[in-house]
Amino acid sequence: MTLHFEEVRLNLPHIELAAHLYGPEDGLPVLALHGWLDNAMSFARLAPRLDGLRIVALDFAGHGHSAHRPAGASYSHWDHAYDVLQVAEQFGWQRFSLLGHSMGAIVAVLLAGALPERIERLALIDGGMPITRAAGEAPLQLGDALRGHLALAGKRKPVYESIERAVLARMHGVAAVSREAAERLAERGLMPVPGGYTWRADSRLRLPYPLRLDPAQAEAFVRAVRCPVSLVLARAGLLVGRPQLAELLEELPFEVHELPGGHHLHLDDEAGAQAVADCLNPFFCAP
Repeated sequence: MTLHFEEVRLNLPHIELAAHLYGPEDGLPVLALHGWLDNAMSFARLAPRLDGLRIVALDFAGHGHSAHRPAGASYSHWDHAYDVLQVAEQFGWQRFSLLGHSMGAIVAVLLAGALPERIERLALIDGGMPITRAAGEAPLQLGDALRGHLALAGKRKPVYESIERAVLARMHGVAAVSREAAERLAERGLMPVPGGYTWRADSRLRLPYPLRLDPAQAEAFVRAVRCPVSLVLARAGLLVGRPQLAELLEELPFEVHELPGGHHLHLDDEAGAQAVADCLNPFFCAP
């Protein structure tokens, strides 16, 4: 299923981002946020199935066709949250909803917890709980990040002799995806270079974070969310089977759906996209 989308570039005060626009101009405003090392094509199957929404599917900074951050800058979740807020400001959206997958779901939760007065609804796909590290391990985390930054100058991106090779590599990445999903992400994520193709994504995205929230801080953000929340969990995804998350969800008024499929169930195939849409359409249309 396909739907015409408009390709736009958003000139924020500090960076230029790219995005796909879906749906009627007078639809309910929604910012769609993709996962780590993905891009706006993450929502190519799902967005056309969501009714009555004005969806802005972003390429996060350093991803897809968006600009990379300047030298010395980083790609923390809170930096992404600020970008999202600036996009809403550019569209004149005082209140808006968020649709996030994986890392995008984490950014959505951070923003919804920090500025609950701005977020109307929160739809999360196999993500949302920030990745944590014990407070006592913060020095180790920063040390790993600093060493990673120093070593980056001597590294180069992988070059694939063909698009097919790049697609195969993406299929078997950290979060495996179907061939069709990998092809869609590669369509927007690859660029030609001498010798073949490489990914547009900024190499710094692969560096360790300088600082992770500890478990108590992460839970505080989740509990600070005040808007309605719909969480779609993939049975073969990254969140099912985590006892601490299950216990937390039992205490929260979140709408939770568990569907068959992997971490990218909304993109892997048409059936998965439709299943996710069947969960989210009633949620977004609810009074």
